[in-house]
Amino acid sequence: MTKIRFFVALIALGSIMLCSGCNNKLKEQNDLLNEEVLNVRAELADRNSALEEARNELRDRDRELARLRTERDDAMRAQPVAPTSAPNPFSGIDGVTGSYSAGLVTATVEADVLFDSGQATIKNAAKSSLNAVANVLNSTYGGREIQIVGYTDTDPIKKTKDKYRTNYHLGFERAFAVREYLISRGVSGSRVTIGSRGPDKPMGSKAKSRRVEINVVVGD
Repeated sequence: MTKIRFFVALIALGSIMLCSGCNNKLKEQNDLLNEEVLNVRAELADRNSALEEARNELRDRDRELARLRTERDDAMRAQPVAPTSAPNPFSGIDGVTGSYSAGLVTATVEADVLFDSGQATIKNAAKSSLNAVANVLNSTYGGREIQIVGYTDTDPIKKTKDKYRTNYHLGFERAFAVREYLISRGVSGSRVTIGSRGPDKPMGSKAKSRRVEINVVVGD
């Protein structure tokens, strides 16, 4: 009886030691897994941080490029222009005013001719004028860079605020609409850049302030 009890105790002790060894092994494996998870999380955090930094740098470069382009355009407009007797090729087109400035030939189209109030869809009645503009761009200024800029008056957007949050958004969409139409008339899209100055440069009246300028770069 004593021997039986001894063997039972021995077996129980062995089981306890075996379970203890299993628990230690499981704990080691769990610790390794936790460490691996922490390492993966740290690596993901580093990658996300690097990605966000790269995105910020790209946005800064885009803003700086836009600023430099604006400064260049403003500087070109501010330079005195030698008088010219040559007629502006855009003059005579219905609803379009042609003008010269340093390095640029401009066709200014009143927005009220092109669009309904607060909208960026080109009116059917305005398409004949844009057709004539496209003909000049292709025949007289083929290959030249074209800059299309949308302007608005200073009144805040109200009726169509669900579509255009600000005047800058409306000005951009109008410039984009003109770009797309000119491309449909054979003007190469690779020649055309667009932008919006919104209400930044008002003219003598609200009606004149609402306009789209089509600038052809003819000088350095």
